[in-house]
Amino acid sequence: MTETIVTLTEAAAFQIKDMMKEQEEEHAYLRVGVHGGGCSGLSYGMGFEHERGEDDIELEQHGIKILIDRDSAPILQGTVIDYKQSLLGGGFTINNPNAIATCGCGSSFRTATNAGTPEQC
Repeated sequence: MTETIVTLTEAAAFQIKDMMKEQEEEHAYLRVGVHGGGCSGLSYGMGFEHERGEDDIELEQHGIKILIDRDSAPILQGTVIDYKQSLLGGGFTINNPNAIATCGCGSSFRTATNAGTPEQC
């Protein structure tokens, strides 16, 4: 399962490396996970972390070490994280094949097996 849980595109990796450098986090892990909340019940989370937990799955792509907790792994299986630049700015896009419903914000979703706990938008 570990080889395809999450895929970073080159554009996303470039942006993440840039952010790591700006925030002086070059030696940190990228934590990718899912937690309850958001309009549709589940929300994505990404951030930098320095410690690997016992239950974390570790991946490496484009020179970035990625941590995913075991509870988030099945929900994120097959997810692609990209970075898109446009005239209005840029941002990360998350394409999760397990999401059956998403919110307009793009960071909240639910799956067929996990609806999470929706919040008011």
